[in-house]
Amino acid sequence: MIARKNVGRASPFLLVLLAFGFFLATYNLLILVIHKTSETSGSDAGELDDPIIRRPDAVRESGDLKFHVALTATDAPYSKWQCRVMYYWYKKMKDTPGSDMGGFTRVLHSGKPDNLMDEIPTFVVDPLPEGLDRGYIVLNRPWAFVQWLEKATIEEEYILMAEPDHVFVNPLPNLAHGDNPAAFPFFYIKPTENEKVVRKYYPEEKGPVTNIDPIGNSPVIIKKSMLEKIAPTWMNVSLRMKDDPETDKAFGWVLEMYGYAVASALHGVRHILRKDFMLQPPWDTEIGKKFIIHYTYGCDYNMKGELTYGKIGEWRFDKRSHLSGPPPRNLPLPPPGVPESVVRLVEAVNEASANIPDWDTM
Repeated sequence: MIARKNVGRASPFLLVLLAFGFFLATYNLLILVIHKTSETSGSDAGELDDPIIRRPDAVRESGDLKFHVALTATDAPYSKWQCRVMYYWYKKMKDTPGSDMGGFTRVLHSGKPDNLMDEIPTFVVDPLPEGLDRGYIVLNRPWAFVQWLEKATIEEEYILMAEPDHVFVNPLPNLAHGDNPAAFPFFYIKPTENEKVVRKYYPEEKGPVTNIDPIGNSPVIIKKSMLEKIAPTWMNVSLRMKDDPETDKAFGWVLEMYGYAVASALHGVRHILRKDFMLQPPWDTEIGKKFIIHYTYGCDYNMKGELTYGKIGEWRFDKRSHLSGPPPRNLPLPPPGVPESVVRLVEAVNEASANIPDWDTM
């Protein structure tokens, strides 16, 4: 009987050994969890909360993340005043905490200098040969980038492709991650819905049409070395698209945007799609943590603050109202009830025009 009792009872030494073993296992598990949590709470943790549609597994590279801001422009008054506003806000945001902005270049594809050369850093390139753009002037954009990348000295490793009608409203960090550029997703760029047309330029052996991102070339933050490879393809694809009546009809004024999207896919490049990269009044009403206002749409409201899109409002701001010269200083602010994004846009234009010398005479 005594022997049987000893068999069923664990010795004190064994109990202590088991307890110590469980302690070590629990301790190691806790250390592992804490370590993983601390990794996640680092520089990338905040980005996981950003409105990112698709983010690759690539880890952000260390080193200099400064990007060069580049926009293409003409020497028309309409383009000039927008460039001046854009450059004003670039200078104001460049050195604020959280910004990775480096240098700035207006790539002027008029073929000759203009009267803003001393005000805005500018690199002059040639336009396409006469008639090649078929009246679609933005076809000059990829050709302008090809020339600039070949001939200019660009210190930064990354480039932000921007446009004259962009206003920086928050400090812009480098949103790219290594070989994965960052881009804004446009709701009207729909490669899968235009597969029949897209397949003329992106053959089936390249993969599914879903490899083509729903983007344009701007805003995009991308490695300079990658853009140097994509830009010639972007130019050639865009010209081919314009020469094809079916494609020209299907894509219309966003043809060159499709050109960049297809060219990137042909090089196997996928973009991190950032909804917070940009907002477009009047449809996007709040600024929040977004970085750029793109004022491509007209903003029309009645005096009750109600949107009257498609009908000229009692109050309006539309860049196309100022084709022949800059808008006057001190534009009237929108009536009460108009969204924050529209108010901020007009305030930004007013601040720039108030502080830019010779605003009315350039």
